[in-house]
Amino acid sequence: MSAAIHPYITQRNAQPATAEELAPLAFAGYAHFTAMQVRGGGVRGLDLHLERLRSASQRLFGQSHADEEIRAALRAALAQAPADVSLLATVYSPAGEFTVAGPEHRPELLVRTAPPSDGPQGALSLAIAGHERVLPEVKHVGEIAKTWYLREAVAAGHDDAVFADHRGRLSEGTIWNLAFWDGETVIWPKARMLGGTTMGILRRQLEKLGVRQAVRCIDRQDLPRLAGAVVMNSWTPAVPVHRIDSVDIPPAPVFVELLRRAFEAEPRVKP
Repeated sequence: MSAAIHPYITQRNAQPATAEELAPLAFAGYAHFTAMQVRGGGVRGLDLHLERLRSASQRLFGQSHADEEIRAALRAALAQAPADVSLLATVYSPAGEFTVAGPEHRPELLVRTAPPSDGPQGALSLAIAGHERVLPEVKHVGEIAKTWYLREAVAAGHDDAVFADHRGRLSEGTIWNLAFWDGETVIWPKARMLGGTTMGILRRQLEKLGVRQAVRCIDRQDLPRLAGAVVMNSWTPAVPVHRIDSVDIPPAPVFVELLRRAFEAEPRVKP
């Protein structure tokens, strides 16, 4: 691999980031991000990633980057990276944490690349954890609960955790969205959660395919009636789930293949 092409790139505002610039961020936790998989220089659902960054910046900072500014930063990092990489774009305030930054403190953008990933193959066993994320609609950093409940789940013999809100409704996983199958309909959980970009891709592509979709409350009592379940994120559109808590979930290869086909129908777009 030549010196100019490397899977590990970190840039701040489209320029190489120095240790001095990154050091304060290692101790900070007020920021948001989006994660994507780049293949052949293109990204599926790029518009969803841009919308996520815009809306989260407005929510956290009261201002946001223009789409073209973000795309330029992505291009600058990808120009020095292989065609297939994982990419993380993080937005933070230079004013730091524990302060109310004014409009003069314009948010800054970090872009990091790393080797590509396709996620686990599954099938997974998920423990149910009672937890509701703060600002669940924002993909923000510094969430200790995600790793804590993952560790607790693995210690109990599971692969990962799924969250249930105060009403017992399943919402999302530690780093995953959930989808269920009743044999005919793709069911999205009804609860407050992060609307993932892969979830957004699947919903619009399933609609184009004419596949029935529904949003329903799913709690532990509903699990025995399900015909399938998966988790998804930027790594993959469908990792099968074979158990949630102590309830076995039947294999659903038709469901998994349907989601993968819908995902592959989404074109890759170059930033």
